[in-house]
Amino acid sequence: MSSVSEPSSPSVEIRHRQGHGPVVILCEHASHHIPSGYRDLGLDPAHRFSHAAWDPGARGVALALSERLDAPLVASRVSRLVYDCNRPPEAQSAMPARVEVIDVPGNRNLDAAERAARVEAVYRPFCEAVTEVLAERRSRAIPGVLITVHSFTPSFHGQRREVEIGILHDADRRLADAMLAEAHRLPHRCIRRNDPYGPDDGVTHSLKVHGIGQGLANVMIEVRNDLLETAEAQRAIAGELCLLIAPALASLGPAFRLGEGAADA
Repeated sequence: MSSVSEPSSPSVEIRHRQGHGPVVILCEHASHHIPSGYRDLGLDPAHRFSHAAWDPGARGVALALSERLDAPLVASRVSRLVYDCNRPPEAQSAMPARVEVIDVPGNRNLDAAERAARVEAVYRPFCEAVTEVLAERRSRAIPGVLITVHSFTPSFHGQRREVEIGILHDADRRLADAMLAEAHRLPHRCIRRNDPYGPDDGVTHSLKVHGIGQGLANVMIEVRNDLLETAEAQRAIAGELCLLIAPALASLGPAFRLGEGAADA
């Protein structure tokens, strides 16, 4: 199965566009890249590559899931500090001036024109890519499910997080409920609903726009990033996630069943 990147814009990556599985995968925080015009947003080097700038390991998990699930992947190529593609343009957190204890000088006092320019450069191409992929699949009569992939830091504001895998949802909880019902398949993992984040934290924008808004069952997966420190670890976690995803998809109906081997950890 090819995973070669498809032609796309400088701000968005599309892989395995012609996948035949029922899932479309999004990875909004896949990259820490800050285009040169933004002058590193005034950040120290350590902060440019920290969890504030991206979700470490998330892209590797998303790629592995794309392979296993025969699923298209749409990923941002730009740091979420330039624009967070999981936030609407009007949200201050779309271009945050501060993340946890990290100040982002290049995001201070942005005027309307500067914000609009980032929307056009980063957010709109991402949304258009997702819309195009979903439209192509509808034209091929492929049933649709949306899964977004993220990672989170083990410690936030000095507090250790026990949860290892978060299964997040907004108003449509079908896929999340079905995945959580399979959590017994991973007895060694701490798996929780809407943890470490939930709808009240503003993290379900993509689910609402590209999932609920398109009538697709949807879920957001958060993995603690200390479980994703190597490519091998990322592939292993993807295998574990498939133990939850495969039966959850099957619960939606025969059209959503995966081929043999997809759920092998």
